Amino acid sequence: MSSHKHYLVLLLMICLMACKTEQQMKLEVYETSASGNNLTAIDASSDATDFISIELSPEKELQTITGFGGAFTESSAYLLNRLSKKNRDTILQAYFSKDGANYSLNRTHMNSCDFSLSNYSYAPVADDTLLEHFSIKEDQDDLIPMIKDAMAVSEDGFKLFASPWTASPWMKDNNAYVGGKLLPKYYDTWALFFSKYADAYAKEGIDLWGFTVENEPLGNGNNWESMHFTAEEMTNFVTKHLGPKLEADGKGDLKILGYDQNRDHLKEWIDSQYQNEETSKYFDGTAIHWYASTVDYFPEVLQYAHNKAPNKYLIETEGCIDSQVPVWNDDTWYWKKESTDWGWDWAPAEEKHLHPKYAPVNRYARDIIGCLNNWVDGWVDWNMVLDTQGGPNWFKNWCVAPVIVDPDKDQVYFTPLYYTMAHFSKYIRPGAKVIETTRPDNQKFMITAAKNPDGSIAVVLFNEEAIPIDYSLTLNEQTVNLHIQGQALQTIVIPKKN
Repeated sequence: MSSHKHYLVLLLMICLMACKTEQQMKLEVYETSASGNNLTAIDASSDATDFISIELSPEKELQTITGFGGAFTESSAYLLNRLSKKNRDTILQAYFSKDGANYSLNRTHMNSCDFSLSNYSYAPVADDTLLEHFSIKEDQDDLIPMIKDAMAVSEDGFKLFASPWTASPWMKDNNAYVGGKLLPKYYDTWALFFSKYADAYAKEGIDLWGFTVENEPLGNGNNWESMHFTAEEMTNFVTKHLGPKLEADGKGDLKILGYDQNRDHLKEWIDSQYQNEETSKYFDGTAIHWYASTVDYFPEVLQYAHNKAPNKYLIETEGCIDSQVPVWNDDTWYWKKESTDWGWDWAPAEEKHLHPKYAPVNRYARDIIGCLNNWVDGWVDWNMVLDTQGGPNWFKNWCVAPVIVDPDKDQVYFTPLYYTMAHFSKYIRPGAKVIETTRPDNQKFMITAAKNPDGSIAVVLFNEEAIPIDYSLTLNEQTVNLHIQGQALQTIVIPKKN
């Protein structure tokens, strides 16, 4: 055989081996896109010749995933009760079943919040320091039935944590639901409140996973229920009152997450919580929100928080499209840069650049991927269900939810945000390990990946630009060539046997 023929045979063998290698990697691809896919199973294979190369390194494990989910609010629960049983069940199945988003980490509020129908407290009787009149009757009609029905749907179960917006007005220095501070003489009473709440919910068959200490302790402009803490005041309350009380009552396993507001002020709270062994003891982690910016997910601050306390939780506990009346039944709006938030109008001049117009899907996808790539281990959305006005909300603080309903017409709309959340919650399960990947130079093509407890790997990619991208995915020296269209989110599931 001539050397020329020898070369051709060798080239053919190499080509066949490469093709065989690509075929060996079994995977499933699900896509949500501006073109109309909604968590749709697709064939994403590509025969292009130029690719962005991405390599997965499952042996390089990072943080452990706690979960993904949303919030049970009185508003959402009230709306569900106004729908037909069929539509109510459809929504609960969509959020909590294995066939749906399979939410695994969820939040609810203690006492009322802005997404309640009115102001209320479980401890309304003034100077009831032993909380003998404590009652969760306000939750019996809507909130508790929604949580229990979700538990019945969820085959895997989910973690539930609770957040107070404010203590009872009589415990505060301004005697009001809005603003003010907790009076030091009621610190022990307020700690008892958490313990009583856990007991009351346990009697309903709802076991809590934990608490955040205070929703938005820096305040929210004195608009709706709020109570202010400095970082030092919260650390003192947890260290000397809340932590010891839960421990004394046999509830030391309930998680306590500090802070619970925007990332731009996270560093000072991290420094306070974890300044020494005594202050760190009762803090199991830190809760954060995303409202400081519609474009910046603050990676340096997230890394600082992790490095300061690498064995503590770092969980995004609230995010939504805020200050916006929903666009009813219009998928295209969620992909266009037309949305604004509070900062568009009210942010100080030096912070305006953090609040440009944005596309809602972009904001969710970018933030979740950015968080996972910077040590965040859980990401929780705000209301699960709102109406076409963005409520009900007693303060008229309209927002958008992944599922929007018209209770008068018994209509349900699953927005693209629902499918965006499901790209993560459905395929990246609790106990998964985020793994290292090579990152594309293109800042608008984002990727994260995690290895699930069952050995499968979930890869989530987001192409923010309108231009399609061809990319190669390599795992254990096996490579597959794939394609993502413009303005699209993909989840790739690779079974263990690969």
